[in-house]
Amino acid sequence: MFSNIAEPVTVVPYTSEYKQTWDNYVDESRNGVFLFHRNYMEYHSDRFKDHSLMFFKKKQLVGILPANIKDDVLQSHGGLTFGGLIIGYSTKTLTMLQIFDALISHCQKNGVNSIFYKAIPYIYHSVPTSEDLYALFRYTAKLVARNASSCIYLPYDHPFSDGRMYNIKKAQKHGLTATQTSDIDSFMQLLKETLSRRHNVKPVHTSEEMKLLIDRFPDNIKLFASYNDGEQMLSGLLIYESKNVVHVQYAANSEEGMNLGAQDLIENYLINTYYKDKRYYDFGISTENFGQVLNEGLIARKETFGANSVMYDQYEICL
Repeated sequence: MFSNIAEPVTVVPYTSEYKQTWDNYVDESRNGVFLFHRNYMEYHSDRFKDHSLMFFKKKQLVGILPANIKDDVLQSHGGLTFGGLIIGYSTKTLTMLQIFDALISHCQKNGVNSIFYKAIPYIYHSVPTSEDLYALFRYTAKLVARNASSCIYLPYDHPFSDGRMYNIKKAQKHGLTATQTSDIDSFMQLLKETLSRRHNVKPVHTSEEMKLLIDRFPDNIKLFASYNDGEQMLSGLLIYESKNVVHVQYAANSEEGMNLGAQDLIENYLINTYYKDKRYYDFGISTENFGQVLNEGLIARKETFGANSVMYDQYEICL
């Protein structure tokens, strides 16, 4: 415990009266993204028992934690790919230790036996923000998952492989183009078919949920697609756009689209034209079973675009 150092931090469980304060803090933080806004987190509130926390020092908000309770585990957050502590520019390392001290005490008082912590990958940081990793080390947290995501640093040269360029030229030869669209129903249907064919799974989101989220975050969630002459969607990419990162949330490709290079065409457009001034283009993870299984074919494809690996780490603190 670190309760003997400097000024203590107090914990306040989130309630709706703090909504504007919470959202403002996310916007003004150095590692927050739109996923942490309450309007995003609460679209699936029926699936998760929210237990988000706010941390105050001398009545000043110094950190927030998107979280939920599942049995006797505090998860940060079960409905998000990542979601560790979000902190402002004035929160320093010593304060982070105090935040963890207060977090541990709060959990012990509320019957929580372990904390499952999803660290925010560094590509989402506006400035270096790894104080939580130091605090996790001090609390002897165990690294329980390390998922490899493929990412392009857009300001640097990122040449595509010969195979990717061949597919892009083939798509162009067949008159395909990439365009932004609101055709979410066609995309979600194509996505269902793609995931069923490749992995025998279903999308996490429903078509209705995606429409709701796009309506709430039109500047952050965008759909790009390629169509054939009959205006049938051949391929589509659903993008989650934050300040520094363009993240591919979903990718769908029909058999015809695969044969014609439709998805490659869209990715080329996004990487080299539409999002060329962003910092990172993140294809998403290529691992399963907490990172123990690597989908070699999937990650190899992403790396033909010039991508390299970024880790999405998860930790456990046993109380």
